[in-house]
Amino acid sequence: MTKETESKIQNSGLSLADLIGHFREKCKICGHHRIMHNELGKCDGVMNKPCNSGCDAFDAE
Repeated sequence: MTKETESKIQNSGLSLADLIGHFREKCKICGHHRIMHNELGKCDGVMNKPCNSGCDAFDAE
């Protein structure tokens, strides 16, 4: 992790547990974790494989 990213996390007031919990949420459209979705909400797949679910937004379960 870069110093800049680490600084942003520390300054956000979020705990590491909160961040991990956030990214562990699964999308109810494609079933992949939130971390697999890019900044636009499109699923980039998992394990370097493209997502073929047609998912283009993150909807938490």
